[in-house]
Amino acid sequence: MSTEETEAAARRPRLEDVAAAVGVSPATASLVLRGVPGPSAMTRERVLAAAARLGYRPDRAASVLASRRSRSIGVLMDVSNPFHGQLVEDLHEAADRHSYDLVLSTVTRSRDERRAEETLLDSRCEALVLLGPEAPDETLTALARRLPVVVVGRLVRSSGVDVVRAADDNGVAESVDYLAGLGHRRIAYVDGGAGAVSALRRRGYRRAMRRHDIPDLVIPGGRTEGSGAGAAHILLDAKPVPTAVLTFNDRCAMGLIDTLVRAGVGIPERISVVGYDDSPVARLAHINLTTVSQNTEELTEHAVRALIERLEDGRVEDREVVVPPRLVIRGTATAPGR
Repeated sequence: MSTEETEAAARRPRLEDVAAAVGVSPATASLVLRGVPGPSAMTRERVLAAAARLGYRPDRAASVLASRRSRSIGVLMDVSNPFHGQLVEDLHEAADRHSYDLVLSTVTRSRDERRAEETLLDSRCEALVLLGPEAPDETLTALARRLPVVVVGRLVRSSGVDVVRAADDNGVAESVDYLAGLGHRRIAYVDGGAGAVSALRRRGYRRAMRRHDIPDLVIPGGRTEGSGAGAAHILLDAKPVPTAVLTFNDRCAMGLIDTLVRAGVGIPERISVVGYDDSPVARLAHINLTTVSQNTEELTEHAVRALIERLEDGRVEDREVVVPPRLVIRGTATAPGR
């Protein structure tokens, strides 16, 4: 190990250490590490090898101070919502593609949205992505006066706020169409409770049921496994028992299926079940849930692009992007009586 490398190992390696180890200027080393064209292939290989050997990592704090930009996007998420976990994973990839980082702040039982938002503002985030926020439109409008804001997964009418969401009503309607096409004429829907998303999905269910001339049956529910379990007991008391059930989300579907199976009801032999969100658990072989995908990769790419357009391109007009959902057919739905 050279003298320069020995000294660098005793402290945090700097860009100058990488340059000295290779025998190039710090400016050339910087071009290589930032992926900027210019240096030769051989120089790139030597600089990257030296950076790896020394354990060099860019000093992000110094970069922020120099540029007066954090290049950080704050993300508000509900820690109890697995769908938000999917969105965050895809948001990371979308932000990386545009050279931005994410700062996460969570909503929990003891930590409300307002506190989570304040954490993001204190972290010098340049813009915010809010995943399914419950805040009223006027609160979101006030927040958007401070920095760019995009809401993912919820229809809002807030001035200055961009919206990226799936066409939830169409997603549920497509599920009804699929079940009706299989021959089901008694199709129930387990509702998601209060909120704009619940209202939209409920509307899509009723609209599709009218189109197929089938009486609707909306069962009170919610967004958790417990609400699905409670809906299962109501379902079994119905006369006659429906042959197919749609649920507000996959968590609700899991609770519903668990309770029905414990009661000796075969899925899908006696009751077909369709969820919503295409969560990771829905894809497990022993679950194999037919469900609706919201195309999270497309949602998150649109969300990051919307913020960049405001930050870098100067866009000021509001924008709403509606992404078509997609029914994912698996093993929990079949023709009635099979």
